[in-house]
Amino acid sequence: MNDDNRNDSFDAAEEDLTEYIGKDENSKSLVLPKQQMPRRMYVLPVSNRPFFPAQVQPIVVNQNPWQETLKRVGETDHKVLGICFVEDSDPEQGIPGSEELETVGCAVRVHHAQGESGKVQFIAQGLQRFRITQWLRRRPPYLVEVEYPDEPEEAADELKAYTLAIISSIKELLRTNPLYGEEVKQYLSRFGPDDSSPLADFGASMTSAPGQELQEVLNTVPLLRRMEKVLLLMAKEQEVARLQSEISEEVNEKVQKHQREFFLKEQLKVIQRELGMAKDDKTADAERFRERMESLNPPEQVQERFDDELQKLQVLEQGSPEYGVTRNYLDWLTQVPWGLTSEDHFDLTEARRILDRDHDGLDDVKDRIVEFLAEGTFKGEVSGSILLLVGPPGVGKTSIGHSVADALGREFYRFSVGGMRDEAEIKGHRRTYIGAMPGKFVQALKDSKVSNPVIMLDEIDKIGASFQGDPASALLETLDPEQNREFLDHYLDVRMDLSKVLFICTANQLDTIPRPLLDRMDVIRLSGYITEEKLDIAKHHLMPRLLKRAGLLKKQMNITDAAIKQIIEGYAREAGVRSLEKLLHKVIRKGIVRLLEKPDEPVKVGVSDLQTYLGQPAFRKEKSLKGTGVVTGLAWTAMGGATLSIEASRIHSSQRGFKLTGQLGDVMKESAEIAYSFVSSNLKRFKGDPTFFDKSFVHLHVPEGATPKDGPSAGVTMATALLSIARRESPQQNLAMTGELTLTGQVLPVGGIREKVIAARRQKISNLILPEANRGDYEELPDYLKEGLTVNFAKQYNDVFQVCFGNKPRKGSSVH
Repeated sequence: MNDDNRNDSFDAAEEDLTEYIGKDENSKSLVLPKQQMPRRMYVLPVSNRPFFPAQVQPIVVNQNPWQETLKRVGETDHKVLGICFVEDSDPEQGIPGSEELETVGCAVRVHHAQGESGKVQFIAQGLQRFRITQWLRRRPPYLVEVEYPDEPEEAADELKAYTLAIISSIKELLRTNPLYGEEVKQYLSRFGPDDSSPLADFGASMTSAPGQELQEVLNTVPLLRRMEKVLLLMAKEQEVARLQSEISEEVNEKVQKHQREFFLKEQLKVIQRELGMAKDDKTADAERFRERMESLNPPEQVQERFDDELQKLQVLEQGSPEYGVTRNYLDWLTQVPWGLTSEDHFDLTEARRILDRDHDGLDDVKDRIVEFLAEGTFKGEVSGSILLLVGPPGVGKTSIGHSVADALGREFYRFSVGGMRDEAEIKGHRRTYIGAMPGKFVQALKDSKVSNPVIMLDEIDKIGASFQGDPASALLETLDPEQNREFLDHYLDVRMDLSKVLFICTANQLDTIPRPLLDRMDVIRLSGYITEEKLDIAKHHLMPRLLKRAGLLKKQMNITDAAIKQIIEGYAREAGVRSLEKLLHKVIRKGIVRLLEKPDEPVKVGVSDLQTYLGQPAFRKEKSLKGTGVVTGLAWTAMGGATLSIEASRIHSSQRGFKLTGQLGDVMKESAEIAYSFVSSNLKRFKGDPTFFDKSFVHLHVPEGATPKDGPSAGVTMATALLSIARRESPQQNLAMTGELTLTGQVLPVGGIREKVIAARRQKISNLILPEANRGDYEELPDYLKEGLTVNFAKQYNDVFQVCFGNKPRKGSSVH
């Protein structure tokens, strides 16, 4: 390449430079480097990046402490100042120490130094690199002795090649960033393209490399090594510039595309509006709401409110807050399915099939639901009744709600009221509040798109109350068949008919449900499952669902019936089946691990494998407590029925006394006191020592003392335990009882008969004593629950005494 071709790369920058520094009476023209340079000079630190000999640019520093330095430089004849790079130095934080300054710097000539607003600005003309040899003053103004290193001679061919490479890189940078053109003009005003050393320094100064990398270039005196480093920095700069250019082009293209689409859409809107083919947003909203309402069959009052609000919407400006409020109100009002209902399927055979398909056991509950549906079939509609499903967790209350909806062919909507404290969740917020919304029932109708869905209210016994209101009281209007025909939601503020909705509620217990609310419900109890029912549920429902969820085939994983039964009796004895499902899932997970290890071997889980999969059983086969003073009672809890052993013991005979332990509530404490008084006063009649309690300190204990216990059903059990120690005779074995006792010996009825019978069967207790007044509750139980039981009904405690301490009745007989 000849000189003419090389100079072509700078053609765009070879125009005459306009005067860079204005002239006045004190100004001097720019000078060329390599003139006589001083051996002593003042030094100024800079922190952004090093200064190079090929540069001419302004520098701004703080007046304090560098004004004195510039003043002394101005008093010299040569006006030369040394500039040294200081890494990671903030000029606002203080003065850098002399040891922080780089040894190699750039000597510059100072032009037009002037101060303003606490700053000093001057134009620095790079002259030559220097190396500090000695510090003469280590506090500002810094004064040093310097030397000017000479560049060794380099091979002409290599130098020419590197020079052309740098010129080519500069030309490439000029294409990607035209702003570099001014810097090229300044360079060409002082040097030619063949001045290799200034060219290398100029190339480095054009890059945005970090200060330390640029300082390495300044430190490198040999020209070829310096040019190598400069070419590497310029290559990085070209890549960054290329990426920036691509990003900029991409962004510009997207912006232009979006702008073009926006303008075209706006033009299209104007054209369509002029031709009557489209309407503005307000008109479109109004027409959409009007179309929605025309497809419904609203009551007259709703239609009037809609017309008023729609007229208001058309008057309001779109930007006003009231427009948004009115638009949201009309949006909700037109999404309520006014007058739209689904047709009920009154097919009792199909209903029974669906209930049997979804649930095993619960025959009495299924019969009650079929009776409910039969009543609706007879009168042509299902309304006016609110079902309340009460039972322990995991017995299938929620799934029964789904089955009822399927049997009727209605839409199903479920929400939980457990922990709900704000009555606005039920009846909605006033429209005056920001973020106001209708209540849950309006949302249910909107989502189900019919006015007669099945709405399930889960956990109604756990509804809360706070300073914000009482949701339970708000539910009274909703659930009362005499009131919900004109239910008023605070947000919509129009009357709506909820009488066609079938409400199904679930609860674990009745005690925490407010009495006025409970009075409006039809209670159906789900007591829990015995082992045989749980086994059927596991085989027909739980295992197929778990295998499908895990993506397994039945032939790949098999749990034997005996193993499932052992899981039920040894690991999951609760009334429901939720824990059973979790344990079966755990077995399947561990089985999948074995399948992955040996894909060709199906996994079969037997009784002997359960400890490997589930660990030691949580429940072991319990032996009924036996002996004098030990009697088994039957208790009801929110988790289902349970057996409860009661123990009585004579501590000493030095004085009369009575002690109770076992976390007993007030009711059970009263039952114990009544039992103690009754047995004490009637001991002779029951063939015991009349003076036994006069000189005995008796301790009555209900085991599992950490568990709170309360309820009026342990009176006869406690009396029998006390009578046992007084007679020094054990009661009949394999016997459990329940019933409350009065001071005159009457046996009062108790609740939870089904749960207590299930608990007795779970413990394999076959002889029971129940109050005579509960005979009807027992007779209503399914035959499979009564099978194999000997039940004795007692009116007076004499009947209990006869069973416990008299002649044993034959199996299947009853004592009256």
